[in-house]
Amino acid sequence: MLSSLASVDNIMATRVLRVQLSNGYKIPAIGLGTWKSKPGEVKQAVKDAIDAGYRHFDCAFAYQNEAEVGDAIQEKISDGSVKREDLFITSKCWNTFHSKDKVFECLNKSLSSLKLDYLDLYLIHWPLGYKEGGELFPKDETGKFLYSDVDYLETWKAMEECHKKGLVRSIGLSNFNSVQIKRICSNATIKPVMLQVECHPYLTQCPLLEFCKSLDIKVTAYSPLGSPDRPWAKPDDPQLLEEPKIKEIAKKYNKSSAQVLLRFQVQRGVIVIPKSVTKERIISNIQLFDFELTPEEMETIAGFNRDYRVCHLAWSKDHPHYPFSIPF
Repeated sequence: MLSSLASVDNIMATRVLRVQLSNGYKIPAIGLGTWKSKPGEVKQAVKDAIDAGYRHFDCAFAYQNEAEVGDAIQEKISDGSVKREDLFITSKCWNTFHSKDKVFECLNKSLSSLKLDYLDLYLIHWPLGYKEGGELFPKDETGKFLYSDVDYLETWKAMEECHKKGLVRSIGLSNFNSVQIKRICSNATIKPVMLQVECHPYLTQCPLLEFCKSLDIKVTAYSPLGSPDRPWAKPDDPQLLEEPKIKEIAKKYNKSSAQVLLRFQVQRGVIVIPKSVTKERIISNIQLFDFELTPEEMETIAGFNRDYRVCHLAWSKDHPHYPFSIPF
């Protein structure tokens, strides 16, 4: 099953699958997510990840920790642990930078913080724009979010210019729905190669995955473990990692529940970017290529779907480009 997806690289003792994008570049099937990784922790996490065999790092301007990520990458390049060309670095254009000039500004800020000359992948973080020129989350005196009227098609045209200038090797989307993706593709000179969305067994995204497959767009799953550490989590929210059937499958393979959930995604051709700053978890999360789930186990895990979204951005439901008002 793995051989049908991509080639396998031998990195240290870890076998890491690389998935080929429609433009010929290859992305490691597992990367380190950096959302919610605190300053003072993320630098060591990235260094530990490189030592463990990670070559894919998922970043974003809005995470406000790219400078530390960049410091870690440069230190590991300097000490000979890795070369820049071995790495696949993703960042994202934030909502307050959707107009043409602002896209370049956001990209240049990320490149400067990451201390890189180019990104391997640049994504529009969300289809909806916020008021530009101020806070990352601009609000009025009542707490209501302030929006911009920039159409994401303008944002995409600027992304294409970033690509043409050699600042990014690949471009794509994050948190776009099928209608928005189709609109981008219908107006694009350079087609998106990637869609990054929330995806886990409570939100399997099967219709969206099939849609993207028809357009030769690969999918990256963020929050593949259900984001149990999200700031707005409630005590009675369902806990994916505690599902008895998941634990049962994990016990069979002498793996953790997290490894089973990550393997589920990789096996269905989805790239995963679990976040951790704990060395032991960083190491275990990449150890996915020495076991394979049976078709029955894949079906069991997929059966947990309840269209349960943890990153819903509900506070922006009134935005005209809010992406989650349709089924997929």
